[in-house]
Amino acid sequence: MVGTNKNKRDIEWKEAKKKCRLNAETIQMAKELGLNPKSLIKNIPNKNQSWKKPVYLWIREMYWKRNYDNKKIYS
Repeated sequence: MVGTNKNKRDIEWKEAKKKCRLNAETIQMAKELGLNPKSLIKNIPNKNQSWKKPVYLWIREMYWKRNYDNKKIYS
């Protein structure tokens, strides 16, 4: 049973990667944010939704806000 759920999740992530045109880095960011593949697919902008960002930009913006926006980084 554990193996079938993992395989199902992997298939869903592959489908989201293809439909949303994501790369491995963006998928890793989405996983760290706790997003699931179905939510990514649901947020693909339609042609008449010009106000919506592409999914890869949406993920990167959320990741940046969560990890770097409120923290001061000193080098």
